[in-house]
Amino acid sequence: MNVDVIKKQIAIHLDGGKAFMPIQNLIAEISFDKIGMRPHNLPYSIYELFYHIVYAQKDILEYSISEEYSAANWPKDYWPEKQKPDNEEEWKDLKAQFFQDRESLKTFFTSEENALDDVVLNSTEHTIIRQVMLVIEHNAYHTGQILLLCRLLEIHHN
Repeated sequence: MNVDVIKKQIAIHLDGGKAFMPIQNLIAEISFDKIGMRPHNLPYSIYELFYHIVYAQKDILEYSISEEYSAANWPKDYWPEKQKPDNEEEWKDLKAQFFQDRESLKTFFTSEENALDDVVLNSTEHTIIRQVMLVIEHNAYHTGQILLLCRLLEIHHN
């Protein structure tokens, strides 16, 4: 199989929606007044889950490409200190960061200069494909959690 075909297929899965609702469709349904709610005594809100997705994706991207990478403190740095953003602009910026980083990751691994089995910059064993698959799995897992929260908050009814 052609490597470009494989990279294209992986990029499609990074965008999501082949086996689940794409996160961009899901977050478009969510009104700002509901993103900080924790229904049924759950330990997280939509905002907290999405913040976690954004932070982890950014960390994996930086680990893979940045010479200035510094490991974050797990789990403290990966979760927000607050249940909701202070304002709609902060929420908008977080969403923009997610999509910008996802595109940067896609550009990185689809580049002709990079082979999927190349070891990433800040590792001696982790390959590009491992890092991309980690993002895909992590984002899919937490997108499912956000979908469940949306159903509990009566935002999504399918």
